[in-house]
Amino acid sequence: MTIERSEDIQQIEDGSLSMGRRGLLGMGGALAALALGGGRSAGAASCEEPKAAPTASAVDKLFPGFKQRVIQANGQSINTLVGGNGPPLLLMHGHPQSAVCFHKIAAALAQHYTLVLPDLRGYGDSSKPVGDEKHLNYSKRQMAKDQVEVMRSLGFEKFQAAGHDRGGRVLHRMALDYPEAVERVAMMDIAPTATMYAKADKEFATKYFWWFFNIQPSPLPETLIGNNLEFYLQTHLTKQNKTPGAITPEAMAEYRRCYTHEMVHAVMEDYRAAATIDLVHDAEDAHKRIQAPLMAIWGDKGVVGKTYDVLQTWRDKAVDVRGGTIPCGHYLAEEAPNETTHAFLSFFRTT
Repeated sequence: MTIERSEDIQQIEDGSLSMGRRGLLGMGGALAALALGGGRSAGAASCEEPKAAPTASAVDKLFPGFKQRVIQANGQSINTLVGGNGPPLLLMHGHPQSAVCFHKIAAALAQHYTLVLPDLRGYGDSSKPVGDEKHLNYSKRQMAKDQVEVMRSLGFEKFQAAGHDRGGRVLHRMALDYPEAVERVAMMDIAPTATMYAKADKEFATKYFWWFFNIQPSPLPETLIGNNLEFYLQTHLTKQNKTPGAITPEAMAEYRRCYTHEMVHAVMEDYRAAATIDLVHDAEDAHKRIQAPLMAIWGDKGVVGKTYDVLQTWRDKAVDVRGGTIPCGHYLAEEAPNETTHAFLSFFRTT
């Protein structure tokens, strides 16, 4: 991977977008879900089928030596794996995954860092609050606050962080809202949310159709996806994975275990927030730039790198940017673990 450093400070683009349509919630949404089929109200915990808990053997096999903790943060229960020695490094996953997506790189990184691997709110085994009218429960501001409080509860006032996919969007907001806490930032296979929506065209909308499908009012996407959760999950992963066999059966089993109707509602709210309240926050902070050194890495076979000048999109948002490609698709840590580990060790401080 070629690492490139920028000293240029570019004008920040506004990236504002009008508020999207708000989700239908409450009794009206519940009745609509029942009318459309599926026999359940999207996101209602009382209608959710019980989810099997992760077995100790599964955690031990994927993350040997790590401890599993449930940390109360920002009113949520955040399932978290902690392991290793050294300066703290927070790794945040994306959709449709969980902290499990880092299982191939965790052991190597744990030799140099104290790794903190949470399931974001709405994902994995963390809390899944029901969405609200303005999608505030899944704003990246709230999701970022969750993780800052997790780190503080572990005794880390300052830390380095990486975010893949949705986790990168949480990290973007975190770096703006908590500049005193986030020391270095790694964005994995994403461009800024506002940039991607502002520059969306037919090609992008076709390849990333879920950016527009998932934001439709509840309960439409929840109901359609909920009719065959396994098919949607498998199709989504296969579409973005460019390295056959990279997602192991053990990891896939964990993703499927957690991909419940309750999580699907949370995921839709995450995307709805990205197209509404998150864009409002981004527009309000259009004058701000990420101060922490930022590394952007992306898969050379993926959509993001082929659609955007990834480094330039982040130079528009941060003062110190470098990065390059990884030989894979979207799932860097699973498709190219050695190269991803090397990039992290080259960028993040170890002392």
